[in-house]
Amino acid sequence: MCGIVGIAGRLRRDQLLTAVNAMNIAVAHRGPDDEGAWWEKTSPSVLRRLSIIDLAGGHQPMWDSRTGIGIVYNGEVYNYKTIRAGFGRSLA
Repeated sequence: MCGIVGIAGRLRRDQLLTAVNAMNIAVAHRGPDDEGAWWEKTSPSVLRRLSIIDLAGGHQPMWDSRTGIGIVYNGEVYNYKTIRAGFGRSLA
């Protein structure tokens, strides 16, 4: 099981960093295989990943640098092979 933490509010950047780092440490046991952080102004998110499928890939959070939109995701996409085949090489 993965661990996702995030915070939103009117805190100073140093307060946000302190809070998110403490939460990240608290859920480290939920995702020992990978971790990633996404910082968008006043709403940072951190994901701890437990790899089951796609052990080498799947790094999160994912974001679009053009729009600044990011996502953290925890779940299973059971038809991922069909979805990947439909996109051809664009997801390779």
